[in-house]
Amino acid sequence: MEKDQLKKELLPRHVQFLALAGMIGTGIFKGSGDTLGIAGPGVIISYLIGGFLLLIVMSALAEMAVVYPNLNVQHLVHKAFGFHFSFVVGWLYWFNWILVTIVEILAAGSFLQFWFPNVPLWLLSLICGALIVGINCIQVKFYGEMEFWFASIKITALALFIILGGAVLLGFSDLSPTTPMLHLTGHGGFLPHGISGVLNACLIVMFSYGGSELIGVAISETKDVEKVLPKVIKGVVWRVVVFYVFPMLIIAGLIPWNKVSGQESPFVQVIGAIGIPGAAHIMNFILLTAVLSAANSGIFATSRTMFALAEKGEAPEILKTTTKSGVPIFAIILNGLFLLIGAFLAYLAPGKIIGYMMTIPGFTIILVWISICCAQLKLRPKYTKIPSFKVKLFPIMTIIGIAGLLIIFFGSTFSNGISVGTVVCFSTLAVLIVLSFIKGRPLKKNKGSKEQELIGPILKN
Repeated sequence: MEKDQLKKELLPRHVQFLALAGMIGTGIFKGSGDTLGIAGPGVIISYLIGGFLLLIVMSALAEMAVVYPNLNVQHLVHKAFGFHFSFVVGWLYWFNWILVTIVEILAAGSFLQFWFPNVPLWLLSLICGALIVGINCIQVKFYGEMEFWFASIKITALALFIILGGAVLLGFSDLSPTTPMLHLTGHGGFLPHGISGVLNACLIVMFSYGGSELIGVAISETKDVEKVLPKVIKGVVWRVVVFYVFPMLIIAGLIPWNKVSGQESPFVQVIGAIGIPGAAHIMNFILLTAVLSAANSGIFATSRTMFALAEKGEAPEILKTTTKSGVPIFAIILNGLFLLIGAFLAYLAPGKIIGYMMTIPGFTIILVWISICCAQLKLRPKYTKIPSFKVKLFPIMTIIGIAGLLIIFFGSTFSNGISVGTVVCFSTLAVLIVLSFIKGRPLKKNKGSKEQELIGPILKN
């Protein structure tokens, strides 16, 4: 085994589908039902707001990546704000993705129960977790190829859903409603819960869009970053908005928003209403593929985040050990152990734990996105070269992005009261801040420490 060597073997299509895979999972196939319940048809506005903020965050990330092509998200935050800030953001990002990955694995187990109802959830989830860990242990270019095909299945399924549902909604089918706009404007109107409902739904929307920053994690393993990344990011943003806004428009147009069941995906309800033979089996396979793909991206994100933290001395040094093929093997194994804990939680409380865990990542991903925007604000005046890709109307757009994310964060915190997600998020944040100062104290006394030797070359890049 070797140390500190990730391989640059991810191709442009791998990176683009990696980000899409991270964003298209439980958030849309299951979370769309929750957002409809919160905002009604007006949730379409929530997804558009989220898409606008996503564009700002991704543009800021692309700009910094062009100037500093060898630095990923954790490195960029460290360069902008130093040890304490990057320590908190790095571990917060890991915490976010490990929770998301556990949720995706449990969801995969629940979808498998459709065909194997007598097999317990914890065992099916454990099998799914072992599969995902195994995929991530192979050479990164093969992982990228696997994820490319994983993501292709669910993206193709979404595209077919949009085409089929759109045709029905627009009247090109015998199943078409006589008044296509009835469900969009009836049942309390387009905004049945007002603007507050739209804003409250934004927290789940942020959770759903979370994963786009995987591009920033994959930067250090991508070829020709300066040429590839701006095009990839622009493509990801418009595709994600299309794959969220159009399906929500179709769902809200074909079935009453207040009839969306919390027990099954609204996608299943719509296809069931259209009457496609074998629809339940088809959609269940698509859902299974989607969550396995998202979990696959999650293990990639958590292992590379741990690698970056270990590289800067913010995590145990062993976690930056790689195989000859450039895979951070011990980081992957450690994250696999947390999936084992997730399976154990499914054994203890299969009906409650997923609901609790789903409330947390929305908060944490917003904090990570805010840190990306803040890093760009701080680093822009220090650029050593003019980037070929720049955020338009800087600094106004970046400030708007930060303000919008803060409004969603605090609005969701106080409007919904004290929830499990709120408590866990703020408690975790407080613990990480304290640990950052505990971990950072020796640096001031020992300037020649090995940790500084690790950080120095990164900051000089």
